[in-house]
Amino acid sequence: MSVHPPSAADTPASRPVLNLPRLREAQGRGEKIAMLTCYDATFARVLDDAGVDVLLVGDSLGNVIQGEASTLPVTLEQMAYHTRCVAQGKRAAFLIADMPFGAYEASPEQAFASAVALMRSGAQMVKLEGGGYTAETVRFLVERGIPVCAHLGLTPQRVHAIGGYRVQGRDDTSAALLRADAAALADAGAAMLVLELVPSILAREISATHPQLITIGIGAGAGTSGQVLVLHDMLGLVGGAGAKRPRFVRDFTRLPGSAAEAAGLSIAQAVAAYVAAVKGGSFPDEAQHGY
Repeated sequence: MSVHPPSAADTPASRPVLNLPRLREAQGRGEKIAMLTCYDATFARVLDDAGVDVLLVGDSLGNVIQGEASTLPVTLEQMAYHTRCVAQGKRAAFLIADMPFGAYEASPEQAFASAVALMRSGAQMVKLEGGGYTAETVRFLVERGIPVCAHLGLTPQRVHAIGGYRVQGRDDTSAALLRADAAALADAGAAMLVLELVPSILAREISATHPQLITIGIGAGAGTSGQVLVLHDMLGLVGGAGAKRPRFVRDFTRLPGSAAEAAGLSIAQAVAAYVAAVKGGSFPDEAQHGY
């Protein structure tokens, strides 16, 4: 069966400005939430026009923008700068900014000061990595009016502590810890939870157990409330010649079975195809998970 790439006509010319209550309503309707990373105003416009629900200014900019080997060198000032750029370009999409390494671990008060800097730059929510030990910080922020997205599973800021980029929660002990961490973060008031490189069965279980959380998967199967990818990954811009694409990534510039497969799609078409695949349930499939 041939696959026809989405066109600009497939995306509504206008849509309501998204906020946390509207994202919750979409989740309640069973509508999947499409999220992509974004780092500048131009891509913010393209992604917004293509129907992306949530833009994440990820500290992955350390890898894809700065050329660093990890996210660890990214500073709060750099995150605030890129958040401001994205905020200038978006119209309707919801905007989340990562709290970079070293910007929140010392104390809830430090986290609050960092979150204020990102919110003043245009973020509508901040994201921080880590398990139940961050629950006190999450509660502190939420009580002061700052929405929080938590992040469990593979947490890139702790790549050296966990021994590399690998699936988390495969054995009974680590799975139990992830369940406990998710429960603690939900109780602390986190509104959203990214589950990265987590077995799909476990991600589905956490999502079902905590319906108050908007769960966003990356390499965690299709049982979450939505999906996120790094923009450069879904555009096929991963590494150099011969670089291995992560298992959970699909190159949306190439739609198998379409007339555009050989020539490739435009960036706008590829992003629209990603949104359609997430919302239609065809991404991720077994090729993108199955741990």
